[in-house]
This record gives sequence, structure tokens and C-alpha cells, in this order.
Amino acid sequence: MSLLGTIKNAVYKGGELLGMNTGLDSIIDDPRIALSADEVSRIREDKRYYQNDLTPYKWRNSYGDIVDVPVQSSNVVATASKNLASLIFNEGCTIRILNDSDANDVLQETLEANNFNENFERQLQRWIALGTGVCRPVVQNNQIKINFASADQVYPLEANSNDVTEVAIAFRSTQIENQQTIYYTLLEFHQWTAEGYQISNELYRSDDQSTVGTQVPLATLDKYANLTPKTDFTGSPIQLFAFYRNPGDNNINLGSSMGLSMIDNCKTTIDSLNRAYTELYWEMKQGQRRIIVPESFLGKENLHDMLLTQQNRFNQHPKMYDPDTMVYQVGYGLEDDTIKDVTSDIRVDEFNQLIQLYLSTFENQTGFSQGTFTATPSGIQTATEVVTNNSKTYQTRSSYLTQVEKMLKQLVRAILAEASTPELFDDGQILWSGKLDDLDIAIDFNDGVFINKEQQRQDDLQVVSAGVMPKVQFLMRNYDLDQATAEEWVEQANEENAPTPSFDNMPMSYGGDDSEQSTDQEENTDTGADAEPS
Repeated sequence: MSLLGTIKNAVYKGGELLGMNTGLDSIIDDPRIALSADEVSRIREDKRYYQNDLTPYKWRNSYGDIVDVPVQSSNVVATASKNLASLIFNEGCTIRILNDSDANDVLQETLEANNFNENFERQLQRWIALGTGVCRPVVQNNQIKINFASADQVYPLEANSNDVTEVAIAFRSTQIENQQTIYYTLLEFHQWTAEGYQISNELYRSDDQSTVGTQVPLATLDKYANLTPKTDFTGSPIQLFAFYRNPGDNNINLGSSMGLSMIDNCKTTIDSLNRAYTELYWEMKQGQRRIIVPESFLGKENLHDMLLTQQNRFNQHPKMYDPDTMVYQVGYGLEDDTIKDVTSDIRVDEFNQLIQLYLSTFENQTGFSQGTFTATPSGIQTATEVVTNNSKTYQTRSSYLTQVEKMLKQLVRAILAEASTPELFDDGQILWSGKLDDLDIAIDFNDGVFINKEQQRQDDLQVVSAGVMPKVQFLMRNYDLDQATAEEWVEQANEENAPTPSFDNMPMSYGGDDSEQSTDQEENTDTGADAEPS
């Protein structure tokens, strides 16, 4: 913390004691926020499911005591969201601007510098699990950086279930001050005003993790010292963030602009699945080898603190088993020195059928094809096999693609809007100039991950043979070539496959006067005789 920040922070602490500073217990206490407490609770619960932060079960043990039993999670939420995110967006996807090479150069440099494809796939997994996300380009050190925020950081400023044009984004951080953990929350407000587009920043400080705290100067933290409280973009025609929400209606809160998590309508199934996994775990634990032996076989445990010579006086029977073995239980009152096996059977088949039933139900509720998570006679299917056999996952992917494509186009325009704003750069030199509305943005989602490439190749060969598909298009579709390379391949193939010229019917010259040879050929033609060399 800078010296100026320390002084200002001390002033604000004094103001807080006098009740002069504004403070927030929760972000939604700010009157500008249009998000209900129920939605905040729902998103917080979705996050717990995604992180497997689940409440332990309360079970009664053999002695009647209530004990906490940890949940053996199936991790199906993270698995499903990861599978869907990788099918929607992966490193093979491309984002380009077709009609402006300068704009495309700025875009590609920005995406590459931010390692966008890899980071976005990971963020998309979280957004699918929580329902909502935001991309926010910012200019730092004359370079455009892309920040991500998930549903628990996003707070719409308007109650509009169709679109979000104003939003508050929360960025949380911690810092140790005087051996105490202090929690900071930066609220970044994006709003439309009469003058244009405005971004305002507010920093809050709290020593309690459950509250937002009291507003403090931005200079309190060094990393926010260069932020301005308010920035107006009078010439910006678009919002400078990209908003994503899962497809489908928010049937839990019809007036909310936040998207539902992919698991909001199937939490009962997930709870049942986790319960089955937990009970199977305990069934396996209780099914370990258990043998009852007489007390005399093991010796008396209450003699451990005695010297060995004293133990031998009280316990004449030597140890008969490895002390590290945990499969023996003392049987008091056994009439003879017999060993009894009381190992219980593990109901593997019953639990497996139950788990498969819940997994199948989960597939139906989340829009995955049957066999995505459940076992088939040939084992767990790959994503490509699932789509080949059933189009349900493909239909679900298509719904998500619509939302992702909309968000990515918003992001591209926001990047170029900032690239054309001189106030954001130290030297005032913009990276690009042009009209945002004229941009032709093309997004290739690499649908090849969903297609049986070999089957497509065979089908396309038949179409080419029928003369319906050009060879150039065939190469581009099946070998991921650009048009120039495909045309070069076709040209080379045509040259190699051109017919070899025949010399059988060509006139042969043996020297001498051309007129004499011509006369001889005419005579030979008339007489029908073969020409002989002279």
C-alpha cells in the first residue's frame, strides 16, 4: 500500500467510526443492483455443487451416536460441464474478421496474448455449471487484456430477462494487514448515461469475509491506484463487456436476467447419485474381511503401558497375529477357541444398477445422449460415438453455441472499441480505426469434433464422383485445407493424372530432303505399302 493510500485509509477508518462512510453488507444492498437475494443464494448453491463442497450426512452409528459422514461425490457436475464446454469450444476454434485485415490483426494479437482459446474453454466450463459469465476487455500497459467473471461475480443493473446492457462486476481479493486477513471487493459498474457509456470503480474493505464492508479510496491497494473513479466513453456505441447466459428459460425466477445452471433442475438426481456413491463406499468399507477371535488370541489392550516383564505376568498367552492387521475383533464369552468369519457381502450389482439409473436420469435432464455417462455393453462411449448414435447431445450443443457465438461477437466488438479509443493508451495512439457495425465476424467452432470424419469422407467421395461437389470443397471439408492450398492440390493432381501422349500415329523423319520424304509418303499411301528406310 502506498503512503498516500495509507493516509487515506486512516481517514476513512475514522470516518467509519463516525458513521460517515458508505458501507455494504451485501453487494445487492446497493440500490443500483437488480438481483434478488434468492438468485444470489441459488448461484451460491450451484457453486457448492460444482466445487463438491457438500454438506456431510448425519448418520447414526452402532452405538446410537449421530456422526458426520462425508459425501462421496460423483463429481458429475464438473464432468458434465467440462464435457459440454470441450464440445462447444476448443483449441481448434477460430475467430476472424473477414473484411478488415487491420482489425483482424489486432484481434488475433489480443487473443494470442491472452491465450484465449485455452482460457475460454476453462471459463466456459464454469459458466455452464453456474449459468452466467462475463468477458471484459481492459487496456493495461497499452495492451488489451481479457478478464473473466462467473455468475457469483456478475450483478445486472436492470431487471430485463431478455438482454443485459448494464452490469456490475465484482473482483475480490485478500491482503494481510497487521497479521489480520482483510477482504477487498472492487465493484466495476457499466452503465449508460445521457452523455454515453460510463464505467465507474468502487473499492470496499472488510475484515469479515461475509460482508462487503466500507468504501475506501482506490489507491488503498497499489494494483488499483491507477484506476479512475469514473470514465466516460462519449463516442462508444456499444457496451464494453460481453455477457453470456445458458440457453433456456430461468424457470426458477422468471424475471431474472441470469441464466440457470445446467444442474438447477436436477439437483435431486445429483443428491440421489451422491447418496448411492456414499453408501456404496461404506458398503465396501464394511465388507472388508472381519473375523471374530477369542480375547486370549490378542492379549489385553490395557497392558500396553506396562513393562514387558509385567505384561507377561498378567498375560501368559503370546501374540499370535501381526499387530498391524485390522481384520480381527475380540469375541468375549466364546465357549471355545474357534475363529468365526463374519464378513458381509458387498451388494455391487444392486448399487451399480442404481447408479446407472441415476446417471441415465441425469443425462435426460441435462440434454446429453444416452450413454454419455452410463456404461454400455461396449463400455463408456466417447463423445463422438454418442453423437453418431444419438443427436440429443448435438442438439444441446447447438443451443449453447447460439449463446456462445452471440457473446463472442460482443467481445470482438468490445475489443476493437477499446482499440479505437485514444484515451485508454498512454501515447494516445489507437490500434485500429473503423466502423464496428461494418465488421464481418466469422467464428468456426470446429464441428469436426462432432462428426465421424471417416464416414463424412466416404459420403463426400460419392458426391464428388457424382459430379455434385467440387474437388476443392472436398479437400477443404475433409482435410482442413484453406482454399488456396486445396486448389494447388487439385492442380497438381490434374497434372499427375494427365494422359500420357501417344507416339504410334506420329510421322517419323529419317533425314534427307523434306520434299522427297513427302513424295515417298504420298506414294506409299497410294500403293498401300509400308515406308522402308533407304
